[in-house]
Amino acid sequence: MPLSVGDTAPNFTVKDTNGIPVSLSDYAGKTVVLYFYPKDDTPGCTKEACSFRDNYTEYLNKGITVFGVSLDDEASHKLFTEKFSLPFPLLADVDGSLTKAYDVEAEMNGTRYAKRVTYVIDGNGKISHVYSSVKTETHATDILADIAA
Repeated sequence: MPLSVGDTAPNFTVKDTNGIPVSLSDYAGKTVVLYFYPKDDTPGCTKEACSFRDNYTEYLNKGITVFGVSLDDEASHKLFTEKFSLPFPLLADVDGSLTKAYDVEAEMNGTRYAKRVTYVIDGNGKISHVYSSVKTETHATDILADIAA
């Protein structure tokens, strides 16, 4: 079961698309959208990533950091990022520690993947929103509408 609103978001350190270590603690005082997705360059995951891409300026204007997370490695993330001009970092959770910490790990036919779950983490490190049912095409705008409410 995913973490709940009000829970403290587990800290993490993983590498991003460019191999740079990213820690949640580096974003203390800022709102972070951490969206987990199953696999780079698949239809639903591409729609979701492009939803964030197309609304990224609005996230920046609100001071919100966006990270996509999957079990794919940095090379896969780099190709996905370049192919779809994603302006935000993807986090490479190759050992699954981040996916496990946020309780979104799943397995099908012996293949591990991250469930499609999004957490909004406030500046105090608390989870303010959890999205476990996502419309990939409108997910980014749905979050923006909720945060503005």
